[in-house]
Amino acid sequence: MTEHAHAVGERIGPGSVSVTRTGTRTYEGLNERGSTVLIGPVDAPGHFTPGELLKLALAGCAGMSADSVAARRLGNDVAITVWAHGTSEDDNRYREIDEEIIVDLSALEPAEREKLAGIMARAIAKACTVARSVDGAIELRTTIDGIEI
Repeated sequence: MTEHAHAVGERIGPGSVSVTRTGTRTYEGLNERGSTVLIGPVDAPGHFTPGELLKLALAGCAGMSADSVAARRLGNDVAITVWAHGTSEDDNRYREIDEEIIVDLSALEPAEREKLAGIMARAIAKACTVARSVDGAIELRTTIDGIEI
């Protein structure tokens, strides 16, 4: 990998991110707070593809959006994992992505499980900026603890 630096733009502020080239089809992503991520093709070790980052953004946003609702009902130490599944089509587009929220709701009665899953889904629909931004362009399907929302 070669030495690189992110050129400074005039519009850097909250929400700004950049990528700078580190090699053939490989980049380093940077936010204004100094966090970095490696971006590149599937065969670049340690790198995320742009499509993986899109799915990661959707999964992270869904988890963050539903977090306080789940923690309020299940406790602050609740274990939540969110997966985003999907591959791009032949035309290099994601048409659908399935979000799978893995959280153990087995301690709840069936009606309470359904209710909490619905509340979590509404929290995601209301607060997930990434999902709201791709709405209409990508079909998102969400399951929470096996409950299709």
